[in-house]
Amino acid sequence: MVAFFNLSAYPLNQAAWLSLGKQMELDNILPFHLCDIAAMTAGFALLTKRPALCALTYFWGLAATLQALLTPAVGVGFPNWPFITFFIQHFAIVGAALYLPIVEGWRPRQPLWSDPLRVYGWSVAYLAFALGVNHLLQTNFGFANRPPENPSLIDHLGPWPWYLLSMQAIAICLFLLLALPLKGKAAPP
Repeated sequence: MVAFFNLSAYPLNQAAWLSLGKQMELDNILPFHLCDIAAMTAGFALLTKRPALCALTYFWGLAATLQALLTPAVGVGFPNWPFITFFIQHFAIVGAALYLPIVEGWRPRQPLWSDPLRVYGWSVAYLAFALGVNHLLQTNFGFANRPPENPSLIDHLGPWPWYLLSMQAIAICLFLLLALPLKGKAAPP
């Protein structure tokens, strides 16, 4: 069920935004926000149990998506469908991130820092991708060009581009910390 919510999150969000009857911006049409990618990754991780997808889901889900739930960047309020689907998508990602280690028994590869560093590498690649797409399309994927309009953690990390470096430092620290609760538990074969 969680896999279904993760894989259907993007089309649900599209339908929700269309229900407003307003012209949609590219930021809401293309699935290039990190949480859109994390939702699809989580859906495939739940279906395939591939270790790399499970690692991305766990670390992105608990380090990034959880922060998005605490400071949501939604331009409309309840009871609008985009507001509701935002929370469905983000809670499903976090649910998948918790489900994989708790129920499925997924564990990071050894040594313990290995998967956090791999996920960090994918995160840097995502940031480079987001910066490139943002430059070409004048969008703000990954909030790589400017902080969201609503208050968020990014507001406390300095001006652009310095907050991008701060976000990367926080990401690697959170990834390493998130690996600690799974320390000493062997990854399944």
